[in-house]
Amino acid sequence: MAVTIVAILMIMLGYFLILYGVVAFIQDKRFFSSAPKENLEAIPDKKQRFPGASIVGWIIEVIALALFAGAVILAAWDGVKNNFGFGLFFARFIAMLYCMEIYDICFFDWVLLCHSNFFPHFYPELKGVVGPHMFGYNKKTHIMHFIIYIPICLVVAWVCTLF
Repeated sequence: MAVTIVAILMIMLGYFLILYGVVAFIQDKRFFSSAPKENLEAIPDKKQRFPGASIVGWIIEVIALALFAGAVILAAWDGVKNNFGFGLFFARFIAMLYCMEIYDICFFDWVLLCHSNFFPHFYPELKGVVGPHMFGYNKKTHIMHFIIYIPICLVVAWVCTLF
């Protein structure tokens, strides 16, 4: 259980770093495909905030991806070490992905998008555009993720039982 919680926390940190690196440093609209259309229209094409900003952003992105990979490797390694069966592997990985999705909904959408100054801080053009009315703009995507995670976790659990 403790390893699963550590892996979930690693994923949450990695997920936040992905958002932070792109929004604060890379600032390339190509990475904002999941943002509400109103936000995309209000955000201008920007140049770097300071020389080397995109390099800092890409370093943050690499760290974030390393956290994701580390969480998966830790979860799989611990399960193999402790002789997890298919069911325990599936439960661990579905918990990790479902917690990531719930974190996305509660923290990214509810807190950062709807009730904070996070996005307007980096993009002042979004003042008055973002707010509580934005919550739920991507509910179909979240529902699809909850469904798609099931077969993904089934496959990952099966692969882990092969070791």
